[in-house]
Amino acid sequence: MTDIIPLSTLRDQIDAIDQQILALINQRAQCAQEVARTKLAEGETGSFYRPDREALVLRRIKELNPGPLTADTAAHLFRELMSACLALEKPLEVAFLGPAGTFTQQAVFKHFGHAVQDIPVATIYDIFHAVDTGQCQFGVVPVENSTEGVIAHTLDRFIDSNLQICGEVEIRVHQNLLGKMESLADIKEVYSHQQSLAQCRQWLNINLPGVNCVAVSSNAEAARLASLDNSKAAIAGLIAAELYGLNVLGNNIEDEANNTTRFIVIGRQQPASTGADKTTILVSTGNQAGALYKILGPFADFGISMAHIESRPSRQALWEYVFFIDIDGHREDDNVAQALALLQNNVKLLKILGSYPKAVIT
Repeated sequence: MTDIIPLSTLRDQIDAIDQQILALINQRAQCAQEVARTKLAEGETGSFYRPDREALVLRRIKELNPGPLTADTAAHLFRELMSACLALEKPLEVAFLGPAGTFTQQAVFKHFGHAVQDIPVATIYDIFHAVDTGQCQFGVVPVENSTEGVIAHTLDRFIDSNLQICGEVEIRVHQNLLGKMESLADIKEVYSHQQSLAQCRQWLNINLPGVNCVAVSSNAEAARLASLDNSKAAIAGLIAAELYGLNVLGNNIEDEANNTTRFIVIGRQQPASTGADKTTILVSTGNQAGALYKILGPFADFGISMAHIESRPSRQALWEYVFFIDIDGHREDDNVAQALALLQNNVKLLKILGSYPKAVIT
């Protein structure tokens, strides 16, 4: 039988290890400060945040991790450490769909860490505007939900915007019914974002038949409104319940168990290739026969996997559409570069919205 180590001995060991960890963390922070000074000396005056570099570091941590912590847990810890080190120079300013407590804000923290300066704005348009005008260095916008599909407002903004996609992040979405009341019978109206209402349609029909559902700008805004009226409820995350002092009347009320939302990071950077990247493009063919074949052919010719394709009205001519396409690989990769060059000759418009690292932390 293995001898039991006295609790006092284990606590002494933990204290000694904590002291070593603290010293190493600060040593890493000092090194990060030196990196910043070197970049300034070399004339680099923009953002010190490099999405490609951070993705490579986090992947390396996951590969090196021996356990018993999971690889994702180790990556989360280093994500926060990197965020804090970067903030020693100047915290990143990142726009998100507010107010506080939205899933978009969760996506900001998951991707950038909690040391960023998160800036709440009212609409997806405002996120693009904040980054476009330089108010924020980056923005995080929802682009796709596993249950309800694409977020059209986000895709439509890219038709006219010159911003780049710099990264992606996925959030497992749990929807909850929140309110000041104690019973479902007291609910007269339910507020939430239109996507969340759609994700909970079956649950609402069964449990709150006939109750009016009102779409608002965000789940957190729904929670704020519910906090002002004892007859109104909201569908939102548990963070919103804490922020706005609401009771949890129903947990995990989404209709699909694996409900996940994909968010993208927008900015002006063009991340370098990391070996595990995505490229998103916007393509317009005009109203012509065989248009889709002309789009897909080059990717098949060069063995490129297409992850997603979505069409939207071009807003330029009647019945003319643009296609948003996600492919595996980076625009600097030889096969991707050759496919895009061939595609350029087959279409009316080709706009590369960004090549960026695939999400590292699941």
